[in-house]
Amino acid sequence: MTEQIQIQLKKGALELCVLALLARGESYAYEIASTLAAGVDMGEGTIYPLMRRMQNDGLVDTRLAESSSGPPRKYYRLTSAGRAAFAVQTREWRAFTDAVNQLLGEPE
Repeated sequence: MTEQIQIQLKKGALELCVLALLARGESYAYEIASTLAAGVDMGEGTIYPLMRRMQNDGLVDTRLAESSSGPPRKYYRLTSAGRAAFAVQTREWRAFTDAVNQLLGEPE
């Protein structure tokens, strides 16, 4: 049961984590997946459908760039809608975690 709860919590925060990474600068999907795997233990296969959805939703743009180690890489960067979504989701996340921490008796 605990593992299922962790998976659901991570899925809920995944888009916000991707937006946060892209707010720092453009990146390609494998690099994003590797950072998320190291930081929040998310599997690589989770990122590709999310990146497609975020592109379809207009949150990210892409560009292809040659790679010295294989085929061209697709780089993702935030659009203005993506930056706005990041700001909104960040506010919502902080309000939510503050409320949960208060219920848990943790300092904010």
